[in-house]
Amino acid sequence: MTALAVTRATLARVLRDRTALFFMVLLPVAIIVVIGVTVSGFDQFRIGLVPAAQPGPVARELTSDLKDAPGLRARTYDTAADARTALRRAELDAVVVVPSGLDADVRAGRPVTVRVLVEPSGSAGHSAVTSVSAVVAEHAARIQAARFAGEETGGTFDDTLALARGAERAASPIAVRTETVNGQSDYLPLGYSYSTPTMLVLFVFINALAGGAAIVQTRRTGVYARALAAPVSARTLVSGETVAYLLLAVLQSLLIVGIGALVFDVSWGDPLAAGVLVMVWALVGTGAGVLAGALFRTPEQVHAVGPALGIGLGMLGGCMWPLALVPDWLRTAGHAVPQAWAVDAWTTLLSRGGDLSAILRELTVLAAFAAALLAFASLALRHRVTTDPGA
Repeated sequence: MTALAVTRATLARVLRDRTALFFMVLLPVAIIVVIGVTVSGFDQFRIGLVPAAQPGPVARELTSDLKDAPGLRARTYDTAADARTALRRAELDAVVVVPSGLDADVRAGRPVTVRVLVEPSGSAGHSAVTSVSAVVAEHAARIQAARFAGEETGGTFDDTLALARGAERAASPIAVRTETVNGQSDYLPLGYSYSTPTMLVLFVFINALAGGAAIVQTRRTGVYARALAAPVSARTLVSGETVAYLLLAVLQSLLIVGIGALVFDVSWGDPLAAGVLVMVWALVGTGAGVLAGALFRTPEQVHAVGPALGIGLGMLGGCMWPLALVPDWLRTAGHAVPQAWAVDAWTTLLSRGGDLSAILRELTVLAAFAAALLAFASLALRHRVTTDPGA
């Protein structure tokens, strides 16, 4: 029996396990969706929109502009009282009340006031007012252009407003782009670009740890003892198991990367750097999983300790929240575990546009973790197999 035969047998055993497939594929995707939906929209202000009671074309257009504004996330309410209640409950940053007589006032040339309600103590509400004011000002400019055209040509307001809309669509808009020179972001992008790479780091490690239970079960059922009597060397067994767990870690990583790119439109940055990072992190997970299989005595111990340990290290390493938000001492402690270095590398690739050279330090540290874990795991499993293969 060769090491590849051991690898094939281990892969077949794991891939037939429906529970293992659930934790490898379905659970990570489900959590990616939940966290992605939760953290998406943080760059938008939540506004409650109270349309005019009897809206005309101008009021409907203003309502539509507010709903389509990229910096606003609008929710429509039937009454101003309902919107105020949501504002008091902190469900909204601001409430916009479209006046009922908007169309009549605009046609008569009277000034119009659009009320925006905010909580006095909420800083987000005052920022939301700025975004709402920009949308209202753009709408007002269109109306002013229509009124000016009507005064000059004698056309009706509806006709000149249609001309103003057409001219606005035909004209090349002036875009304002902000760029920070040599800017450094300490945060992953929001939404799925945040949840997908962090869950890749978290679940590849957790599933590798939990997969150590299969090695323990193989030991306890005497498979290693019978293989050694074949005879098969302990080195062959250890090599075959290690390659199998490496392939499983790479497979899970590629599934998460592919689903993130195709379903959630996640950009993984520089392809070469992302590929190397995925491979190095798979090696880290492999070392941890084989080590768990060598050290624990029962599968129940692995299932009880492995996921809890993986989640704890993930929390410490920034998989649940950015380490930039925690105190300095906790950030330093977090970098004692490999998860922090992996998240730092993904932050560099996704938020700073880094390439392979930009994450060399993180890759070096992760490679050192992988080498240490793999060496320790190989020695421990080989010792276990040769001294007490049935334990």
